[in-house]
Amino acid sequence: MPFKVGKRIIIIGNSGSGKTTVSYQLGELLKLPVIHLDKEYWQEGWVLTPKEEWEQKIRNLISGNEWILEGNFSSTLEIRLSRADTAIFLDYNRFVCLSGVIKRWLTNLGKTRPDMAEGCPEKMDVVFFFTFLKWVLWGFPTKSRKKILKCLSNYKNNEQIIIKSRAELNHFLATITHTN
Repeated sequence: MPFKVGKRIIIIGNSGSGKTTVSYQLGELLKLPVIHLDKEYWQEGWVLTPKEEWEQKIRNLISGNEWILEGNFSSTLEIRLSRADTAIFLDYNRFVCLSGVIKRWLTNLGKTRPDMAEGCPEKMDVVFFFTFLKWVLWGFPTKSRKKILKCLSNYKNNEQIIIKSRAELNHFLATITHTN
């Protein structure tokens, strides 16, 4: 049975789950523009966008009729869900995500990733490293995951696809269809 997705898609999941990779794959398959929230949120030198400005930017980004938005940013999840017709949650095991984070660091250390704002190179200092790893292994699974599931339960008007493994993701990508 094929999965059906619309034209306004959000992709959420733990760091290292592959949100960026999936967004590129879906953008290619569905011919939809991809928006990376990290690229929109961070400013050069890892400076964050102020809350009010960020919320307005999100509203502007979702005003279009076709897009794939990938990224977490739980503070704006409800705003994005209110406009999305499809929500894809990469709900992977924390150790799968840890592996993805380490692979990303090793591949991009010292470079700015294409899905990140200019002037925000991948870094790995000891404090950041352990703080981030703690988030991937415990923070997201115990805090953000619950918030995401609760938010999803409040938005039954959109298609919700929860993917638990890379094998499920491959099946999803192989059987996806586009709704009008």
